[in-house]
Amino acid sequence: MMKQLAFLNGEVISQNAQGDVYEACLIEGNRISAVGTTEEIRKMLNRDAQIVDLHGKTVLPGLIDAHMHLFLYGNTLIHVNCKDPVISSVAELLERIREIVAEAPAGKIIRAFGFNEVMVEEQRYPTLEELDAISKEHPIIITRTCGHIGVINSAAMKLAGMNEHTPSPHGGTIEKDANGQLTGRLIENAFLQFNQHVTYSEEELYKALEKAQDKLLAYGITSVHDAGGFDADSFRIMQQASKGKQLKLRVYAMIGSLNDCEAFTKTMISSGVVSYTGNEFFTIGPAKLFTDGSSTGPTIATREPYDSDAENYGYLQYTEDELYDIFLPAHVKGYQLTVHAQGDKAIEQYLNVIERLQTEHPRQDHRHRVEHLGVCPPDLQERVRTLRVIPVLNPSFPYEFGESYIHNYGKRTDYMYAAKELIDKEIVVTAGSDAPITTANPFVGMYMAQERVTKKGTPFGQEQRVTLHDAIKMYTINAAYASKEEDIKGSIEVGKLADLAILNTSILDRPAEDLLNVEVEMTILDGEIVYSKQHAGVNA
Repeated sequence: MMKQLAFLNGEVISQNAQGDVYEACLIEGNRISAVGTTEEIRKMLNRDAQIVDLHGKTVLPGLIDAHMHLFLYGNTLIHVNCKDPVISSVAELLERIREIVAEAPAGKIIRAFGFNEVMVEEQRYPTLEELDAISKEHPIIITRTCGHIGVINSAAMKLAGMNEHTPSPHGGTIEKDANGQLTGRLIENAFLQFNQHVTYSEEELYKALEKAQDKLLAYGITSVHDAGGFDADSFRIMQQASKGKQLKLRVYAMIGSLNDCEAFTKTMISSGVVSYTGNEFFTIGPAKLFTDGSSTGPTIATREPYDSDAENYGYLQYTEDELYDIFLPAHVKGYQLTVHAQGDKAIEQYLNVIERLQTEHPRQDHRHRVEHLGVCPPDLQERVRTLRVIPVLNPSFPYEFGESYIHNYGKRTDYMYAAKELIDKEIVVTAGSDAPITTANPFVGMYMAQERVTKKGTPFGQEQRVTLHDAIKMYTINAAYASKEEDIKGSIEVGKLADLAILNTSILDRPAEDLLNVEVEMTILDGEIVYSKQHAGVNA
C-alpha cells in the first residue's frame, strides 16, 4: 500500500490552466494523486494516512526560483554578509573583518558579500589601504551586492598575479586613482576574472550547498534554476550531490559561470552536455553568457546614456557577431540559450542574435530565455513576443535597489522588469531572486510584482503591477515552463511531482503587503516533509 499524505480544509491554489482553488489534496508516494473537496479526499484515505488539517491556510505548488546562484547564496550564509545583520558603515565592516582576521591562520581567504556603498554611512567603498591595514597576510575580498564589483587587498591581488602594471581586461576595469595608484576596486570582467584565482575548496562548496538548501526549503522553494557560481566546480558538486542524495532541491543548472563564462560554456557545449538532460533532481539547463553588467553598479549597456552620467552607456561584453558565433553551434545542436542582459542595448543585441539563429536554423520549441530583461521598452517587448523568448525577471530588485534605479535610469524605470506589459502580450513571464544579490524570499518578489514600490515607499513603474494570480504563476508553472518541466511540476495536478509549500495563513483576498509577513509552515518535496515548523498540525 502506497504511503498517503493528505491536506484538508484549506485553500489549495492549484495553478492549473483554469486557475482552480481546491479545499484539499492527496499525495501518494512522490506524486499528487487527487485534488478536490475535503469530503472527497477523506473517502480516499487508508487507515495509516498522514493528515494535515490546514484550518483555511494556503497550499501552493512547490515554489521555483528561476534565477539564483546557489553556492554564492550559501556562502553568504557562511561568511560575512553585509545584509544580515545589516552592516551600516564601512567602519563597522572593517571591524568585523578585523575580528575574523584575528582568529584566522595566515593565508586564509576572508570574504564578505552584499556590500552596497549607497547603503553605508560613508557612501563609499572600503579602500585598498584600509584593507591592507587589517592584514597583508590574509587575502580579503569584499563583493558588492551586484556580484559584478569587488574590493580586494594586496594579498588578494598577489594571489591573482595582479599589480599596478596589469592592464584592465575588455569589459572591465582595474581601478586606479588620479595618481595612477590602485584603489583595490575591480569592476565587471576585472572582478569576474580575478575570482578564477580565489576558488573555494570542495568542503566549502558542500557546506555552502547545505546551508543554501536549508534556507530555501524554509521559504517553500523546492526547485532552483542555478545561474552559476564563481567556481566551475559547483557544477560537478551538484551532480555528485544529486547522485549521493545530498541534493535536497531540484536543480536546473545553467551551463555558465561567473568567471570566464565564455570558456566554460564553450567547453561544456563541445563536450556534448545538452540542455534538458538529467533526472528529476539535477537537469542540465541553458548555455549562458553575460552580455552586460550590473543594474546597480551601474554598468548595464543602454541605448541612451544614464540619467546620472551623460557620458556613461555601460559595458557591452561582446559584439553581435561574437555572440552569434558562440551561440550558433549550441542552437544548432538543440541547446536552450540564455544571457544575462539588463540594459536595452544588451537586450536588443541578444534578440538580434536569436532572430538570426531562428531565420537561418529555425527550431519550433527552442524556449530560449533572457535573464533579468531589465530596461525593456515596448519595441523590445514586442520582439520578445515575436521570437518567443522567455523573460526571467527579478521583481524583488526595485524593493532594495529602486532608489538607485530611479537615479540612474529616470523614466526608463517605467518599463524595468516590465511584467504587466509582457503578460498582456501573452508572453510566459517567470521570476528569480538572483540571490544572493537580493533576498531569496519569494513572497517579497510576489509582493513587489503586485505593488511596485521601493523599500522606502517610492512608486516604481506602477504600470507594471500584476495580479496575485500572475505573481504566483511567475514562481510556479511559468518557471517550470522555462525549464521545459511544466508536465511534471509547477502546479498541483494529478500525476505531477508532490512538491508543495504550506503557508501559515490564507493569501487570497488579502492586501498585497501581507505577503511580506508570510511564513512557510511546511515544505513537501518528492512526497516527503523536508521542512516543518512545530505548529504545522501534522496528524491533527
